[in-house]
Amino acid sequence: MSTPAGFSELHPVLQHHIVNTLGWRELRPLQQAAIAPVVAGEDALLLAPTAGGKTEAALFPLLTRMANESWAGPSVLYVCPLRALLNNLEPRIASYAGWLGRSVAVRHGDTGAGARRRIAIDRPDIVLTTPESLEAMLVSTTIDARILLSEVRTVVVDEVHAFAGDDRGWHLLAVLERIAELVGRPLQRIGLSATVGNAPELLTWLQGSGRGRRSAQVINPEVPGSTSADVELDYVGSVTNAAKIISALHRGQKRLVFAESRARVEELAQRLIDLGTETYVSHSSLSAAERRRAERAFAEARDCVIVATSTLELGIDVGDLDRVIQVGTPTSVAAFLQRLGRTGRRRGTSRNALFLTTSDDELLTAAALLLRWSQGYVESVVAPPGPRHLLAQQLLALCLQKGQVGRTTWVEPLRDLGLTSDVETMKITEWMIESEHVDVDSAMLFVGPEAERRYGYRHFIELLSLFTSAPEFLVVHGSHEVGSIDPYALIRKVNGPRVITLAGRGWLVQHIDWSRRRAYVEPSESLGTSRWIGIPQPLSYQLMQAERGVLLGSAPASVQMSDRAGSQLIRIREELAGRVDHRATVIESTTGRSRWWTWAGGRANASLMAALEAMDPALIDEGYVFDNRSIALRAGVDAGALRSVLVRARGQLGKSDSGIRPIVTQQALEQLKFSELLPPDLARATLEARLEDVPGAAATLSHPVVDSVI
Repeated sequence: MSTPAGFSELHPVLQHHIVNTLGWRELRPLQQAAIAPVVAGEDALLLAPTAGGKTEAALFPLLTRMANESWAGPSVLYVCPLRALLNNLEPRIASYAGWLGRSVAVRHGDTGAGARRRIAIDRPDIVLTTPESLEAMLVSTTIDARILLSEVRTVVVDEVHAFAGDDRGWHLLAVLERIAELVGRPLQRIGLSATVGNAPELLTWLQGSGRGRRSAQVINPEVPGSTSADVELDYVGSVTNAAKIISALHRGQKRLVFAESRARVEELAQRLIDLGTETYVSHSSLSAAERRRAERAFAEARDCVIVATSTLELGIDVGDLDRVIQVGTPTSVAAFLQRLGRTGRRRGTSRNALFLTTSDDELLTAAALLLRWSQGYVESVVAPPGPRHLLAQQLLALCLQKGQVGRTTWVEPLRDLGLTSDVETMKITEWMIESEHVDVDSAMLFVGPEAERRYGYRHFIELLSLFTSAPEFLVVHGSHEVGSIDPYALIRKVNGPRVITLAGRGWLVQHIDWSRRRAYVEPSESLGTSRWIGIPQPLSYQLMQAERGVLLGSAPASVQMSDRAGSQLIRIREELAGRVDHRATVIESTTGRSRWWTWAGGRANASLMAALEAMDPALIDEGYVFDNRSIALRAGVDAGALRSVLVRARGQLGKSDSGIRPIVTQQALEQLKFSELLPPDLARATLEARLEDVPGAAATLSHPVVDSVI
């Protein structure tokens, strides 16, 4: 290997093994660029496509620091969003650490009690973990976190964009602030991510409260050829046809197929198996053992397919892939880039993706997404606003960690994270006292009887998770857990034996234990159906505006479109021509109804609906119906009736005292975990902020509105 500046800063033992054990002739650009700032102790965000060498870019300089500065363990926390990703990374990271006589351990929810005890006793140098397990260590009654975590210097956050986009990111930041308080020093923070649209802001977010903030930089060197890809868009009309094409194309190659729901994954796997294609399945409702079995078998096979949801979007290693196929479309360019990056890893191969769309809606959305991709657009990663419920959860977690905390001082470690205001913090504290989630004695707070009742089961395990679990039934074959399924699949009326499909296989339901929520099954030659509860995700203003652009004639560059897709897109444009206009939004009036075609996305339309209701509720359809593309209005409402209302709405939208807020249903509140820890008005305000898109709504209001001419 040549020795450019930077490589010589790595520990000599690492240099030797990189050249002689790994056989690398050179470091990748990201790995080279990361050495100096990471060795210097700076915070950093390392950006590269999937399989771009981000793990090594962080670990090689950190192992150098560990050796040069004689760090004791655990000194590095390596945090991932998925347990499977941690398991996948452990052998590789352990081999690197082992070159320097350092040790690695995995600690997550599947780690057994014995392994957890060994971590506390042997104290490995690097701990691979999740935010939930970090908090479990902080509140544990069997280990002393002050001893176990006392030497922590650095945290590496893999797939940081996956954290930052939801409440797990806020939870991670809060836990890191508590660890920094525990060890008495700020932590070096290194984020690893694929391409994002707002890298500097993401790095600032990762740095947390700013107390003791280090110098920081985004490291994103240009990689020659990294933007080229072979992307195709096809229209196939049905899942059955998609399976036929997948089965026939690229035989002898390994194909990773993405679908957007667990039910579609199972349906597609069924069809492929029926066609004689060796097929494996991976999604979140399969047991960990079943997922590992499928992913291991796929990695070792050659001519096969694995069908997955976004669980395989992140960097879990399933071997060298030849093809990525998307049935339907992901909801963001960022997700597409993650999936595209699973290919083109071997020398002489290129990144590739084939879209197989099964409906007009899917074709339109896929064309829009690829249009944005071809324009170089990638979504910004924005943390959910107003995480007040997370602050309330942290009050209980701090009570568990410390036994008791000051009534007015407990928030100090978290004060500068921006979770909420000081006034609202006081209001949340008083509500939790009033609702008996915490008790108070001599200005000290501790866990109250309501928190014990609601969360105390199994050492407060539900308090450590940010997700509300769906009430699924465990599916068991003998002593083997296959996965879980929605109860509806077990109670819906069927003619004959009840057969469900899970892991791409049919299962005959033999017995249902309703009290333990278990379904006992035996293999079946027949195939049944699958069902899970899911909440549709609103699509963005940018993506919907791209749909509008496609309908008006734009097409994605550098994308090969099949004749079928091209012909179908022409038909879609003709059919929807009356719903788009080059200069305006459109009111379409038909018998008994009117509809305002905004092409603004679900959140912006929620804000627009709220504005219409505040200005003139008589305009709105009594069903209060809107979607990503349009808003239902009462029959007879035309552009003239709407214009003056929209002018007034434009002046009020975004004002704090306007009263324009999206409707929050009780069902929505129940989906916000820990909402019961908040005063009702703050719980509602949290969801209102998360359901709205004021900039998208304002942009829509800036356009004229016209009546459809077709």
